[in-house]
Amino acid sequence: MATVTYEGVGKSFGEVDALKDFSLEISDGEFVVLVGPSGSGKTTALRLAAGLEAVTSGDVKIGDRVVNRVAPKDRDIAMVFQDYALYPQMTVEQNLAFGLRMRRMSKTEISERVRRASEMLGISDLLQRKPKALSGGQRQRVALGRAIVREPQVFLMDEPLSNLDAKLRVQTRSEIKRLQEQVRTTTIYVTHDQVEAMTMGDRVVVMSGGVLAQVGDPRTVYEQPANVFVAGFIGSPAMSFADMSAGTQNGHRVLSRGEVRIEVENVREDGIPAEVKVGVRPEHARLWREEEHLVGPVKGRVEYVEMLGRESLVGFSIADDTQLVAMAPADVELAPGDSAMFGIEPGRLYLFDPETETALGRV
Repeated sequence: MATVTYEGVGKSFGEVDALKDFSLEISDGEFVVLVGPSGSGKTTALRLAAGLEAVTSGDVKIGDRVVNRVAPKDRDIAMVFQDYALYPQMTVEQNLAFGLRMRRMSKTEISERVRRASEMLGISDLLQRKPKALSGGQRQRVALGRAIVREPQVFLMDEPLSNLDAKLRVQTRSEIKRLQEQVRTTTIYVTHDQVEAMTMGDRVVVMSGGVLAQVGDPRTVYEQPANVFVAGFIGSPAMSFADMSAGTQNGHRVLSRGEVRIEVENVREDGIPAEVKVGVRPEHARLWREEEHLVGPVKGRVEYVEMLGRESLVGFSIADDTQLVAMAPADVELAPGDSAMFGIEPGRLYLFDPETETALGRV
């Protein structure tokens, strides 16, 4: 096992900068998830570690060795691809053993590694089948097994669950995390799915436009987003935003927009600007009840109601058609066009600078 370090790494394709001054240190045995929308640079960062792309500037290290000019086969890494990349003419056992045979390992060592990996993944009874006789989930396990038998210093995983159905994705992501905790191999995992990132990573690296927007453990990234992009990308359903005026009155912070006025107690004198962007997560906004001691109330017009099973999402239009979303009981009796009031949990209003979009804290 080894650390992986990016030191001021840049990657350009002609005039397009796919990765810009990317610096990150991944500890030995850590599971790090790179997450972001298409074009954010996450897959480029992975391919640079794998040696599938050449570094334009900066250094990539595996352990203490700079690997910028080291061939992929000499980096002691194993990669799991989105499309499984299994050899269709080979059995599962032959697929698992192929890379080891190319490294001229003994038959005894190959057999033992294949046995251990197949038992770990629960595919021992599939060893004589060919890929066409396997389900999507089984093929993904074989692809994982082929990486595990290598016993590399680093696992690189490029959206390995994107071809699976929703139920199987949930099951397989827990299996991948469990396996990584067993083998303790340093892992870099790329996904566009923020739920995967939050549930699997020891740390989450949020990417945007080739730049590292924020890195931290899942709770920190969720609770303390560095900017508007991270706040809107991490969390499901997504955070709602509204541009509001900010001031103080009688020791309270006052946020206002049109007829909407929100007073927050225990104000910090910390230089909040006169105009701010306010963010609210749906799970922190609820239909108004005096006894729940919520911040508000805020009156709005119901735009839609989405029933999710155990709860409902209610979309509100407030103050010049600004959209906010709140949680409600599953049996809520609201319909589009209705007027209703909601409130926000104390300390759960996120403030951002409207120009730089950087976080200013919570009130």
